[in-house]
Amino acid sequence: MKNKFNTVAFANLIGSVVFLLIGIVGWIMSTRFQVVKGNFVQPADFPKIMIIGLLFFSAILFIVSTLKLINMKDDDPEAAPAPILNPVKDRGMQASLIVIAICIAFVALFSILGYVIVSALACLIIMFLIGKRNWKVMILVSILVPLGMWLLFYTLLKVNIPLGPLTFLRDLVDMII
Repeated sequence: MKNKFNTVAFANLIGSVVFLLIGIVGWIMSTRFQVVKGNFVQPADFPKIMIIGLLFFSAILFIVSTLKLINMKDDDPEAAPAPILNPVKDRGMQASLIVIAICIAFVALFSILGYVIVSALACLIIMFLIGKRNWKVMILVSILVPLGMWLLFYTLLKVNIPLGPLTFLRDLVDMII
């Protein structure tokens, strides 16, 4: 094997390192979450579970990719040249970049607009990106799923997620329960 740096296995190795770094940064950030006294489930618990999964699978990909690079033969499928992604021509790459921008906007708007509104907008845009066009279903799902998730976290898990302008919902739920 002449050049292992242009292979799928090397691309997987680079990807695994990137996701390991993201996982480590995410873990460090999750340790700064507020601890809620009297709650068994803490706000940092779910992100930490997701981060553990990310770190676990990234470590597996790192090990497998490293072993592939060490033992690679010319006829190995992982020895094929890695595709070059062109964000101008590749619609999948464009959609990926839009989703990354949505995630950044989600974080930026979360404390201002709250979980339900930001999640509803993100859901609606992502459903549109993946080709869904039944607007009634899209709007219902975009509103009801984040609302249901907030209700689950607030009532059962006692995790207080920011609501932004919809703060009145918390008072309404408190009156009912």
